[in-house]
Amino acid sequence: MNNKKLIGILIFIILVVIITGIKIVGDAMKEEETGNVGNNTQVTQQENIKGLTTVYVATGGGKENFIADEDINKILREKYKLNVIYDGWSNGKLILWPMVREAVGKGNVSAYKEGESTINTPGLTPYDAIFSSDERYYNYYQLSPDKSKGEADRFRVQGGSLMLNTPIIFYSWDDVTEALINENIVTKKGDTYFITDMPKLMDYMLNKKKWKDIGLDQYYGSVEVKSVDPVKSSPGATYYGLLLSIYCEGVVTDETIIENLPSLREFYEKAGSFMFSPADLFDAYKFQRTPIIVDYEKSIINLANDEPENFAAIKDSIRLLYPEPTMWNSHCYQYLTDNGKLLFDAYQDPEIQAIAWERYGFRTGVVGGSYDTEQYGIGIPKTISQTVSGLKMEGYDKLIAYLKEKDPDKAYNVLHDITE
Repeated sequence: MNNKKLIGILIFIILVVIITGIKIVGDAMKEEETGNVGNNTQVTQQENIKGLTTVYVATGGGKENFIADEDINKILREKYKLNVIYDGWSNGKLILWPMVREAVGKGNVSAYKEGESTINTPGLTPYDAIFSSDERYYNYYQLSPDKSKGEADRFRVQGGSLMLNTPIIFYSWDDVTEALINENIVTKKGDTYFITDMPKLMDYMLNKKKWKDIGLDQYYGSVEVKSVDPVKSSPGATYYGLLLSIYCEGVVTDETIIENLPSLREFYEKAGSFMFSPADLFDAYKFQRTPIIVDYEKSIINLANDEPENFAAIKDSIRLLYPEPTMWNSHCYQYLTDNGKLLFDAYQDPEIQAIAWERYGFRTGVVGGSYDTEQYGIGIPKTISQTVSGLKMEGYDKLIAYLKEKDPDKAYNVLHDITE
């Protein structure tokens, strides 16, 4: 091989390496700018962008698409000059670990040692805000830590609010809904269906009334509302919190809890099998025509936007049933620093709030809101008025501990401790 050919080959190889390198760097920069979520744990972004203030947020699940939305992040960058880094946190870790970024592998990892480092340990990087996925954790973080439970010291909360809200609703079908109307359990008001006699529906489930007993021979087995397990899943716990509130007739105290938890335990034990996850539950509804499931309202908005063909295929036969009362699931934002407040204020932007509803089904806390509910044509109400408050942290802890305890004597002790 002569020298000219050798030089030509070397030049070609060098050019390939350069072009490949440019593509890799370009793709990485593009991913950093759009804020794509990786493995539900953190948003991969460039941490220091000239001219922007970087805000670090400890973030609960259930809103991955919202925080990764390209248009939202563009508004935050261009209009508010904010670059937001979202790190994934489970709700439980928000109160057990110090709110420092090293706790999830960011920054100087060696500086964080579980159970040893605190919010005052030198060299650790505090979060600017917490974006939890459950109101009880939002409220609980503002209390002093319970050291007997191994809870970490907490930063002072400067402010915040319930940010993204979606109510518990039941998903059913036209034939099931008509049967429930005939049973005086469901009432249609305008274009919306409401479960106006929840205790009666619960009684049907508790006593294993058959579908065929209410004129639905096409469905096998007993009347039931499929859900996820309240012992293992936050959405399930929220649903059972609603049921407990209904048993207590809306007055949830230590006395009414101890009076009604045994009935709820019986309800739980007769519920049959639970779905593994909320995603599996909704898939069973839309693909297997499960008669009734309990889920959040936002799921149907997500279906309409993400799977328009599947939505169109079932739109005419699906029915949304709104319990009276129902209960909110709220994603709550609280800021710990001035930078955290900058993001809190930016989230109030009307365009961001419109995206939250139109793409992801989150109501943003404004009563009535500017929600175009008619575009979907499935009876979504503009306002949700009849609601009950969720249980406090202690109430949920007792509820879950009581339900999962299989030993009758130990279950009695859990129930007895409620009054102490």
